[in-house]
Amino acid sequence: MTEALRIVVIAPDLDVLDPRDDHALLQAERSRALRIGLLENGYNLVAVLPGDSFLAERLAQLQPDMVIVDAESEARDALEHVVMATRNAPRPIVMFTNDGDTSHVKDAVAAGVSAYIVAGLSADRIRPILDVAMARFEHEQALRRELADTRVERDEHKAELHNRKVIDRAKGLLMQRQGLSEKEAYDRLRKAAMDKSLKLVDVAQRILDVAELLS
Repeated sequence: MTEALRIVVIAPDLDVLDPRDDHALLQAERSRALRIGLLENGYNLVAVLPGDSFLAERLAQLQPDMVIVDAESEARDALEHVVMATRNAPRPIVMFTNDGDTSHVKDAVAAGVSAYIVAGLSADRIRPILDVAMARFEHEQALRRELADTRVERDEHKAELHNRKVIDRAKGLLMQRQGLSEKEAYDRLRKAAMDKSLKLVDVAQRILDVAELLS
């Protein structure tokens, strides 16, 4: 059996100070239903945290596999804290809300939210929602790694071409001014690099720099 997914929920306090506040009571009940649904589906609910400036430190300590934001429209600043807290250690973010205003969906997805769910907190919907969110997150992370690897390879190729040009120019200078063959010029560069414990391209660049100063 695979280990249960470790989840941190970002949500307001369930304690409602004013029993006449119907909206707060509804939010608390919805939030409680979400947490019960997570537990019923076998997830490891490691903590329920407020969305505040201490969130990054708390997530670093808890190391959850996924972060769920349980918020209404007036608590969307919690999402901003979550995005900032996971910037250096990306994790799938799922946002549950009863707010029917979908104008924020594009911004939420652009900020890194893997799933944005409006209403629908029945327990049987939670697992497929989180499975899809995790799969999407892993796919996006794989694409980012592939892109990063491609950029590294491109930069390494550009650096290799640059170094080759520098070495060829230095060889050409030695061949021209000292009457050396290409092999002799290369051997001299290599020996100088070994004697001085430098890279071949660094020795070549020094020769070009001195030649430019003396020209």
